[in-house]
Amino acid sequence: MGFEQLASLRDELAKQAAAEKSVIRQKKVEASVKKGGKVDALLAIIGLLQKTFPLAFPKKPAPKVPLKIGIHKDILEQAERLGTDKNDLRKAIKAWCWGNRYWDCLTEDAVRVDLDGNAAGQVTKADTEQAKKLKAGRRKQSETVTALPAEGD
Repeated sequence: MGFEQLASLRDELAKQAAAEKSVIRQKKVEASVKKGGKVDALLAIIGLLQKTFPLAFPKKPAPKVPLKIGIHKDILEQAERLGTDKNDLRKAIKAWCWGNRYWDCLTEDAVRVDLDGNAAGQVTKADTEQAKKLKAGRRKQSETVTALPAEGD
């Protein structure tokens, strides 16, 4: 067997392995949806993002990092390779970026990262102010909910 044939065989086996891995990931996500519902599926996809792109999606207790503007486009291009639905990926990205831990990392001049952890811009003052407004709005909403009188009061 020549080197060209071996290289071709290696490439074909790598493609098969990637396809099998994709099917296994999709089955895990589907099983978690059946088992526990939407939240478990969302957590499974976030876990997949953390495993595939650990520098952009660090696991706790490491702090979250500011993501590149438009990183969702980069992730959606990877949907087939990740073996998951684009809509599910959108929901996972939204869940990742829509919370106090993420807003806390948006400090002025902090470096934004791409999927490989490479520098891809900086957090602007406007970004920092927006994050503060979102946190304050969530805090205010939380206080309003806890201040509501209970039934029968």
